[in-house]
Amino acid sequence: SCFAPNTGWWQAWNSFIVKIWRPVSGVKKIYLSFRIPRPMKPPAGSSLWYARVDEKNTTIWAQFGKADPNKETVEINVRQTVFYPDKPGINYITVRGFIMRHAAPKWAPPTAEQMGLIGTHWSKGWIIENNIISHSINTGLSLGKYGDEFDNIAPSADAYNNSIERALKNGWQKGSVGHHIIRNNSISYCEQAGIVGSMGASFSQITGNHIFNIHIQNSFTGAEMAGIKFHAPIDVLIKGNRIHDAGRALWLDWMTQGTRVTRNLFYNNGGDDVFLEVNHGPCLVDNNLFLSKVFRNRSEGGAFVHNLFGGSLQTKLDLKRETPYFKPHSTDKAGLHKIDIGDDRFYNNLFVGDGRAKPSYGFRKTKKWPKIKVGGIGRGLFVYDKWPSSIQTGGNIYYKGAHPYEKETDFTATQTDPAIRIEEKGNSVYLHITIDTKANNKKTKLVNTELLGKAEVPQLRFENTDGTPITIDTDYFGKKRNDKNPTAGPFEKPGAGPTMLKVWPQEKRK
Repeated sequence: SCFAPNTGWWQAWNSFIVKIWRPVSGVKKIYLSFRIPRPMKPPAGSSLWYARVDEKNTTIWAQFGKADPNKETVEINVRQTVFYPDKPGINYITVRGFIMRHAAPKWAPPTAEQMGLIGTHWSKGWIIENNIISHSINTGLSLGKYGDEFDNIAPSADAYNNSIERALKNGWQKGSVGHHIIRNNSISYCEQAGIVGSMGASFSQITGNHIFNIHIQNSFTGAEMAGIKFHAPIDVLIKGNRIHDAGRALWLDWMTQGTRVTRNLFYNNGGDDVFLEVNHGPCLVDNNLFLSKVFRNRSEGGAFVHNLFGGSLQTKLDLKRETPYFKPHSTDKAGLHKIDIGDDRFYNNLFVGDGRAKPSYGFRKTKKWPKIKVGGIGRGLFVYDKWPSSIQTGGNIYYKGAHPYEKETDFTATQTDPAIRIEEKGNSVYLHITIDTKANNKKTKLVNTELLGKAEVPQLRFENTDGTPITIDTDYFGKKRNDKNPTAGPFEKPGAGPTMLKVWPQEKRK
């Protein structure tokens, strides 16, 4: 037997040497049997099934948990989608207040038509709100790409670049595609993604959704699995969502530009809370609670402001893939560039350590950058110490041995354990945290467009989607921040010592 782990990409291959434990001789036939890895323990009430189809019969093997299929009713549905237009360009539809469950849309890769249990099918101006969406064999809600004769051909970076060129010819403009409002939905029990979208999610708002139990049975592996997975989220607002118990919570992949991720609650996710992959920015990430193991950044041109980082940061350059960037607030391509600069900025964040000494980086050196290492992982901003360009910092606080950036000066450090804990009570979520009043940073500044500067590759400002300057003057709850010395972290003046805050549903605090 040989366990073959995820190699990281479609065209990334690994070799394995496997021992044959029992001596054999002579000419033999060798059979390879590929088995699905044992899944994570599924939640109560869920089940697994498998089907085999021949010319005459469909045979289904199923697990029913504690239910007896001889006594209970067994429903078998073969619907591919629940609500999905039969052609692109069906605009301005509102879907409100439905319970939509049980569908088997096909896998939704970024180079092919992306179906979901409900999907917009390359349209404009939908409102999808106050729905319960659950139990899709792949994706719950799709804002994604149309299909054509090139679907699923040559799964590589070049193939996706080619699909972008075709999408531009097929109506991917600001006036034609996207501009959806996705709010206050419950999305769960989907084995690929809660919400997916390649290019078709641009100029949209994703707010107030509860997304959970995504990719928990490990029915598939590869890529595209997340609570929210977007390619090319241009001018997208991701605000006030609760995402937990997902293999990965939020994955913004390729061409994230003008996007803002703000006031979201992430916890108990098995992989990353956020994965920013090969983007050039500008991308603003502010007032979020990142309480799972890892926040992963393989991008540049990011601004991280007033967040709580409860786990490790993982950084890495990407010197192999050239990805596009665009003219401001549009889909007009301006150029291609690798992730080789890493111009990020971190202001007024809280970082929580694990009390241990600063670990090594653990990533190899490269020929192009022989004097640096291409990334790092650990608690705090020291993972940027060997970056090719200096990052901007100011007003950050480091708890329990988290380590600052080596060139950072305006920071505060404390050995206090914030003892962060999430407590769920019914539909409400509470954050338990111990706040060290002596660690209050007196050197914080109100963060705005002027302070953040421009993302280096596209040479664009951090600003509102209408081109006006932006100021981070409210906190996680929408409370007004102090103009002269705003409190570091997501909460303005949250209290002192052991504190309990209701973080879901979000309610404005005085």
